[in-house]
Amino acid sequence: MSTSRIAATVQQGAAALDISVRRRWAAGGRFSTGRLRVLMRRGPAACAVAAVLLFGGLLAAAEAEDNTLLPEEQAAGWKLLFDGKSFDGWRGYKMDKMPPGWKVVEGAMARVAGGAGGKGAGGGDDIITVEQFDNFELRLQWRLHDRGGNSGIILRASEDAVTSWHTGPEVQILDNAAYPNRDLRQLAGACYDLYAPTKDVTRPLGQWNDVRIVADGRRIEHWLNGEKIVEYELGSDDWNKRVAESKFKNMKAFREPPTKGHICLQDHTARIEFKNIAIRPLKKAAQ
Repeated sequence: MSTSRIAATVQQGAAALDISVRRRWAAGGRFSTGRLRVLMRRGPAACAVAAVLLFGGLLAAAEAEDNTLLPEEQAAGWKLLFDGKSFDGWRGYKMDKMPPGWKVVEGAMARVAGGAGGKGAGGGDDIITVEQFDNFELRLQWRLHDRGGNSGIILRASEDAVTSWHTGPEVQILDNAAYPNRDLRQLAGACYDLYAPTKDVTRPLGQWNDVRIVADGRRIEHWLNGEKIVEYELGSDDWNKRVAESKFKNMKAFREPPTKGHICLQDHTARIEFKNIAIRPLKKAAQ
């Protein structure tokens, strides 16, 4: 088969796949044998895509690059929060500009050094979106470089406390492999110190992890690498009980969870990178 016919067949197959699969393909993401078999069952065109993924050679022709949106995603209301080139739309926590320890490195938002006297959980400088969000679906990729690395994504954060993690629920980021005996409520994907992930689906140190977060009114979902691993309802009896038994018990944002705020990325002193950060608003949830 000629190169042009292969390319046409692959394009046809890609169009038949859902957006998440297309984006993983476009990003050169890894696929398990099982996932490839699923693609093969979707017909000849999808089978051609599976063959390409197996044997390589045409990934460079992928239709989507990092920190961009597919036309379908734009139509669905997705908005990039990071363009891969600048920190437009971001600033330091309780700052009017970005802290110096954050750099754009090869298309990724990277925490490369801490700031003296920073207010982050590890003494570094957390960063937040300039814009605030209420109901949303957020997705991003993160990658840790340092063994034992730690970070987090704080939802609906405010600047009403000395540090960001006092102001909203945190989606934990952690090098799980370095902490075999750690409290499950503190592993990657957890609602930090409150709700444990149902399983460990993290990828090895140095690989990208795919995050999806749904904040729909009081209902919050954490997804990691394609699997929903945490779900809870802010202000519910279960939430209130867990908060009362935790170190958050005297923090107003946990007793009275915020309904709107910033997206915050935590500087916990580890080398952490983020890319493909996008958000789309959700309609107000029925209460």
